[in-house]
Amino acid sequence: MRVSVTVTAATAVLILAGCGGGSGESAPNVPPLVSVSTTPTETASETPSETPSPPPTAKVADTLCVRMNQSLVRTTLAVPVVTIQPKAVPAEIGLPSFDICQLALSTNPSGPVLRLGVSVLPSTKADLSAARQAYVATKGEPPRTLAAGQGGYVTSKFAVFLLGNRLFKVEGPAATQTKYVVLAQEAARQAAGLPEAAPLITRPECERGTSAAAKVMGAEAMARRDSQTPAGDVVCGWITATSVLSTTARRVPDAEAAMATVRKAPTSQSVPLGDEGYVDTATGRGTIRVGTDKIADLVPLPGTKVKTDDMVAFALAISPLYTR
Repeated sequence: MRVSVTVTAATAVLILAGCGGGSGESAPNVPPLVSVSTTPTETASETPSETPSPPPTAKVADTLCVRMNQSLVRTTLAVPVVTIQPKAVPAEIGLPSFDICQLALSTNPSGPVLRLGVSVLPSTKADLSAARQAYVATKGEPPRTLAAGQGGYVTSKFAVFLLGNRLFKVEGPAATQTKYVVLAQEAARQAAGLPEAAPLITRPECERGTSAAAKVMGAEAMARRDSQTPAGDVVCGWITATSVLSTTARRVPDAEAAMATVRKAPTSQSVPLGDEGYVDTATGRGTIRVGTDKIADLVPLPGTKVKTDDMVAFALAISPLYTR
């Protein structure tokens, strides 16, 4: 008599943003972009089964991009297609900072996108007012008051509004203020009940700068947003309610030429990092050239309160991420 044994296995695979395929690098602690679950059933017997395993099912994590009415986005912006970009996007680190997802507005991988952001930290009407005042100070397009959520402001390229205890941002290609009102109101309709991201999303490589970052900002980070650029460079971000500090790298055709303005600035203090490095004594910003095509940016906000010596110490601690 033959005896058959049935084995049931359940597996859950989380594909994390910024995971390196064969780099051997630890995966960053970030919210899953895609959750894949399979429940195959195999029967062990003397006769192998010819039935193929069913393909795994995939579900994109619940974000504002998933919830947006894609038809409304397509017709409002008059674009040919609207598709969700499942790949992780680095957080927008600033005052305020936003977790970002993107909707592609073209079949071209480098085409325009609609960026939808949710503030990393809880926000109030005072934060909304401060964000608007900071934008007005840039002397860009005059904003108009926005009727979405608990109020906000809008331009022909983006809208910001408060809903509950979070700020939301909708940003994309140039259109009209009226069109961004429509998109912001749709985002407000869809935002209820969105899951909150973890406060600490970290990569182990960034820990080398954490102590020095706290000294630059004057406090320990309330939130962290570490990730990776499309080119594979590490992004580190430390966030408090009143200050942020971020590091990243960008690729440019001629890094030496791109450094000309920084090199000539009277407030640039030279530091022995990379092939050429400076810390701006007025803004606190650090800029490091690595080879002919890479520039690392170390950006504290607000930079006017940063002590130059603290920023130099931070640059010395974090620079090996970009210069090795």
